Amino acid sequence: MKAFIPLIFLAACAGVTAPPPGGPPPSGSYPTGLDNTCDGERYGPLVGQSGTALERVMILGQVRVIRPGSLTTQDYRPERINFEIGTDGRITRITCG
Repeated sequence: MKAFIPLIFLAACAGVTAPPPGGPPPSGSYPTGLDNTCDGERYGPLVGQSGTALERVMILGQVRVIRPGSLTTQDYRPERINFEIGTDGRITRITCG
C-alpha cells in the first residue's frame, strides 16, 4: 500500500501544464482562451493605452498592476484583474488571476 502513495502524487501533477507562449493581444481585445472570471473583458479597450489611463477608471474589486521587472506573487485569484504594463508604459495585456 505504501508503494502507491508516491504514484498518487505523480498522478495529481500529470495534468499541470505551462501556459501557452504568446505576445500581447491585439489592441482593444481580451486574451482568448482565458475565462473572464474577473470581468476583465470590459476593460479591453484600455489595451494599448498609457498605464495612467487606469487612474481615470473606477474598478471595484481586486486589481494588480504589473510593470516590467516588478515582483508578483504566484497565487491565483480568479476575481483579480491583472493589468500588465509594457516597457513603453502602455497596457499590453489584461488577465484574470
